Amino acid sequence: MKQAVISCLHANLPAVQAVLNHIDRQGIDTITCLGDLVGYGPHPNEVVDLIKEREIPTCQGCWDEDVVDGLDACDCSYPSQLAERRGHLAHKWTTEKLTNENKDFLASLPTSIRRDKLLFVHGSPNSQHEYLLPDMDAFAALERVEMSGAETLFCGHTHLPYVRELGQGSIRITLKNTPNKQTEEKEINLPMRRIINAGSVGEPRHGGSKATYVIFDDKTNNIDIKEVSYDIDRTCKAIIEAGLPSIFAWRLNHGFEFAELAEDASHVCER
Repeated sequence: MKQAVISCLHANLPAVQAVLNHIDRQGIDTITCLGDLVGYGPHPNEVVDLIKEREIPTCQGCWDEDVVDGLDACDCSYPSQLAERRGHLAHKWTTEKLTNENKDFLASLPTSIRRDKLLFVHGSPNSQHEYLLPDMDAFAALERVEMSGAETLFCGHTHLPYVRELGQGSIRITLKNTPNKQTEEKEINLPMRRIINAGSVGEPRHGGSKATYVIFDDKTNNIDIKEVSYDIDRTCKAIIEAGLPSIFAWRLNHGFEFAELAEDASHVCER
């Protein structure tokens, strides 16, 4: 059976509508959302209402968590003070616009969804705020999947779609205080594991302006990364009219974050 995985909608209604229509035209009725329904974009209530209307199983993203808890991402998640100020502004604007009903919905979302050996999360099994980047240390990446008890881990958060296969992994451990009082070394070989990042529907950062999502065939294990065009001008206009930072519209047109990369993208927030 084929199923679609979407992530990081970021209150971009035209993009979400275009992607859902693209999925519907392919006859796929199983959709999982990896969170971040809100943040940055101009249509927070409309996007949340659409996900509720479609009854799409959804994980809680970092923006969903922060808006509900009255928190903003910690300073370490921002690569610059300028980006931090923009994030605070978007956080405040989104919090004020969201209805109490939609805040309650975001608060009710689980941090993960499990289907057999498939695990769906926003950032990582550890935290909604942790980035699993495609060039993350292979051992650390394998550990994230293995310790979660999954064979395939679906994530978002980075806004960069990718498929990473982690094969021929092993862990070497040293055992002390064994019955014979000698130190022993053992090597544990791990089976193939995969990390699949769905990218972003509402704010792609892969160098292009098209929304991205993935289709997974659980019979063939095939993964297909899809790109979908949408009315980006409509979203950009709404961003400006809402009084959100104009740079949000600029980077949406270009498909990347404006000259900003976190120094330690794997950092997990501790608040």
